[in-house]
Amino acid sequence: MRQRKRSHAAHLSEAGRPGRLTSLTTAADARADTFPKLLARNARLRPKRTAFRHKDLGIWQSWTWGEVHQIVRAYARGLQTLGLKRGGKIAIIGYNRPYLYWTICAAQWLGAIPIPVYADSVADEMAYVLAHAEVTHAAVQDQEQVDKILSVSDQLPQLQHVLYDEQKGLRDYDHSRLHSIESIVEEGRARLADAQEAAAIDLALQEGRGSDLAIILYTSGTTGRPKGVMLTSDAVIAAAEIGCDFDKLDETDEIIAYLPIAWVGDHIFSYAQAILSGLCVNCPESPETIAEDRREIGATYVFAPPRVFESMLTLTMVRIEDAGALKRRMFHFFINHANKVGEKILNKEPGVGAWDRLLWSIGNVLVYAPLRNRFGMTRVKVGYTAGEAIGPEIFRFYRSIGVNLKQLYGQTEASVYITMQPNGEIRADTVGRPAPQVEIRIADNGEVLYRSPGVFVGYYKDDEKTAETKTPDGFVHSGDAGFFDQNGHLKIIDRAKDVGKMRDGALFPPKYVENKLKFYPNIKEAVCFGDGRDHVAAFINIDLVAVSNWAERNGVTYASYQELAGHPLVYDMIEKHVDEVNRSLSSEPRMGGAQIRRFLILHKELDADDGELTRTQKVRRGFIAERYAPLINALYDGSSEADISTEVTFEDGRKGVISARVKIRDMKPYPTTEPGSVLEAAE
Repeated sequence: MRQRKRSHAAHLSEAGRPGRLTSLTTAADARADTFPKLLARNARLRPKRTAFRHKDLGIWQSWTWGEVHQIVRAYARGLQTLGLKRGGKIAIIGYNRPYLYWTICAAQWLGAIPIPVYADSVADEMAYVLAHAEVTHAAVQDQEQVDKILSVSDQLPQLQHVLYDEQKGLRDYDHSRLHSIESIVEEGRARLADAQEAAAIDLALQEGRGSDLAIILYTSGTTGRPKGVMLTSDAVIAAAEIGCDFDKLDETDEIIAYLPIAWVGDHIFSYAQAILSGLCVNCPESPETIAEDRREIGATYVFAPPRVFESMLTLTMVRIEDAGALKRRMFHFFINHANKVGEKILNKEPGVGAWDRLLWSIGNVLVYAPLRNRFGMTRVKVGYTAGEAIGPEIFRFYRSIGVNLKQLYGQTEASVYITMQPNGEIRADTVGRPAPQVEIRIADNGEVLYRSPGVFVGYYKDDEKTAETKTPDGFVHSGDAGFFDQNGHLKIIDRAKDVGKMRDGALFPPKYVENKLKFYPNIKEAVCFGDGRDHVAAFINIDLVAVSNWAERNGVTYASYQELAGHPLVYDMIEKHVDEVNRSLSSEPRMGGAQIRRFLILHKELDADDGELTRTQKVRRGFIAERYAPLINALYDGSSEADISTEVTFEDGRKGVISARVKIRDMKPYPTTEPGSVLEAAE
């Protein structure tokens, strides 16, 4: 165990007065307009309450707000000795670790600007962000990230020092510009023994202003190179207050921090709201232990993109198929009952009979509660999903078993919050009402525009793009198409640039169709085409975990993902799912024309390392359309199969080529209603 950490039981009684402290209202707190100042406030008001935990070697290590304040204060002084100063840039690269979050706060203490970077970025992607942001310092997790930086050091002439959290494997490296974070904290602690130095670092804290640039978060680059979104302390604090007040978060809450620290969602939920409300941030041991760690901690506040909820549901359905016949029947019986009354019970709606309530209670004991425990959501009082649209069936599943899952609509440029779902008004097909203090208007072409206190300053070194995105009166172009329903709830159809029309005028929102496909555990990803075409066609990625489990049960042998994806029985299974989606679309107003006429199963998984997905796992449609043009042509020229060769990037950085002959299946459409436009759909 590393000496710097102090072990505590995860749920020992903690000192500190419970209560919400999410608004800067007292005279003493009126000056707390930066996160280091809020940290100092927490150290004063709740010094012995646990602030952070990290599971290391199977043991939860913990730090109180008083300890975190002292570490960050010393860390800030140590960074000064390395030349970091007001306006300087420091990159933070790695997974969720306390010292990486504290690097953000220590940099802000000095008036420097933290630049979080996606930990799974390949070296060239990382080099672009570090060079574009003019980073002079970098704090990274481990040897892997150090090696990436060293491999592109010739592209980073401004980079002066690299700090690391975990020293394993780094002993024999050149340490002239390489330092352990621990040693920098100790250097700062030693210097603060001098009264003059202590006064100087405290003065640096007080010189910070809410109008200062607090962080630059780079977008995931769905349509091109990532853009640096500049957010002030005022904007981030205002957004954090919106969330804390809306969901009544306080110092008794617990959250698992496992999403990329470079993503605005993690920055608001695991950093800003934690410091503002005093809730405890728990860093898991590894990505593989998240559900187990969430169970151990008893998280009360959960946030995840749809892909996480989809994955948990897929694994659950796979395990159920492996269970005995009696357990399978019991599971499906109670899940079907939950689908009928579960959401109504959760929403406390009238009209649910005593027998249905009793049956749900029995199901809760036998099925729903064990499921929530497996997901690590037994104590969750509110959970959120955002980042992209979630399939309505998946959303309803979690709510039906008693998880208070909500959707929100947000963007990096808004410091997350644009819309939120109030209790009692939660629907699968909307993203809620405008968040507090947020104004929304819909442009003539259906695009959503918003204005809020969390709006960004602009894109770093890109005034032209900033001017395109922000209107003179402060509204921001979201790039998404949507409309308000009769209840005042916003519906997002798709990215405005992606919503199209078929050649006959039928509405074609690809994401809407793709989400219906992804409800099935066997389908991991889907990409639909159809704008300006006679019909819709689809690429499908099978879910290897779900389909390989199915293959084992059905005696299907295979040697690779490619072989499994091309198996005729797998095609038969996927064809049934596509048929069910078509039947569903045919019954929906304005959506019948978007039925899938032809599909194929891709020979490889779409991968961020190959440029096909962003680092937040969003589909890069333009890149995919270009890369797989021969397959798209085959989908529309009547071919029954097509040859394709694709360059892939392996985990060690090497490149190779995968070649395949991909088969194409035809689908029979169902009778539909007449086509309609986006605006007609809103009426």
